Amino acid sequence: MRRKVTINARGVITIPAAFRQAFGLEPHDELILEDTEHGILLRPAVSVPIEIYTEDRVAEFSSDEEAIGERLGKAE
Repeated sequence: MRRKVTINARGVITIPAAFRQAFGLEPHDELILEDTEHGILLRPAVSVPIEIYTEDRVAEFSSDEEAIGERLGKAE
């Protein structure tokens, strides 16, 4: 599949619907643009959200581990 696209004054390229459908691209998906020896490569990005743990959240994990340990000890 090959299509001609145009870069507008703001640097925006519209990906044709046929490409979006073929590759399962949805609004707000992130893409990686990189240069290769053959030209520009545009590919889906994988973003994984991270959580910065507060002291309260760490305490919650600790209490959960203690509760699990108590239950496992009772199962024996």
